Amino acid sequence: MKLHTRLCDLLGVRYPICQAGMAWVARSKLAAAVSEAGGLGVIAAAHGTPQDLRDEIRRVRDRTDKPFGVDLLFATLRVGGKEAEQFTDDVKGWAEVALDERVPVLIAGLGNPGPYTAEARRLGIKVMALCGNVKQARDHAANGVDVVIAQGHEAGGHTGRIGGLVLIPAVADAVAPRPVVAAGGIADGRGLAAALALGAEGVWMGTRFIATPEAWGHENYKKKIVAIDEEGTVVSRAASGKPNRLIRNNFTRDWEQRQHEIQPFPIQLERVGRAAATLARERGDIENGSAACGQSAGLIHGVVPVREVIERIVSEAETVLARFGRRAT
Repeated sequence: MKLHTRLCDLLGVRYPICQAGMAWVARSKLAAAVSEAGGLGVIAAAHGTPQDLRDEIRRVRDRTDKPFGVDLLFATLRVGGKEAEQFTDDVKGWAEVALDERVPVLIAGLGNPGPYTAEARRLGIKVMALCGNVKQARDHAANGVDVVIAQGHEAGGHTGRIGGLVLIPAVADAVAPRPVVAAGGIADGRGLAAALALGAEGVWMGTRFIATPEAWGHENYKKKIVAIDEEGTVVSRAASGKPNRLIRNNFTRDWEQRQHEIQPFPIQLERVGRAAATLARERGDIENGSAACGQSAGLIHGVVPVREVIERIVSEAETVLARFGRRAT
């Protein structure tokens, strides 16, 4: 049974599998490998400067002619303790680069892309945006995004409070007929088949793609994902100031005792999170740094090349769908 949904046609990809835009991890090598294997590869902007992002976009294009995306954290400034309708300089710089390079897909991994949505669509760029509840999904739909990504509590990195089994169908109902992509707790073909059954048109996967040779990151980080089970993570505000699912370690335990010191996003990210992420993800100190990871780690049993990951997921999903007599088209 051929695995094909509306998302494939909309994004120009072979399979309805999107690689999450994970800061420090999702760089050109990973994004290009995912796109070449038939999914949507994504570069994360959050770990570098606007020029770094431009360089990464061009490296992807050197490696593949397939569609890919750029993930931005649309952080806003806080003035007088209140959220202001003004993006940080980093966000403005990243967004301008993405638009100038006319990337195929622009993704809001956090926050609302706001005025950039209309400009992106005018340039022929597809826009996707993550949400953690139905209200956020409706806001994204009202803002004109092409695809809403419904991310359940199981997900690694920044995540909400609602489990995917409830959130995904609720969002699909709320924004229909706009396509919805499922995120959180998905690491194999069973998860993809389940997402389609819940009303999604595809999946957004992060943790499974960290445990690949193509992902940027220390081997200790990848091996730790394989080693832990579904209880090896914890949601903490320590890394960025917003709820963030991380591998449970000395870093998270220390900050459990210092909750009162945590600053709002993005102040905590600048003061603590960037250095902590570098410590774990690049230098390999997985016990004392910040290492994003979803509960799907409990389903991951090896560091496997991207193409093999995608081929396994597709084969398993097609088998599951055929078993239950469901159409994937």
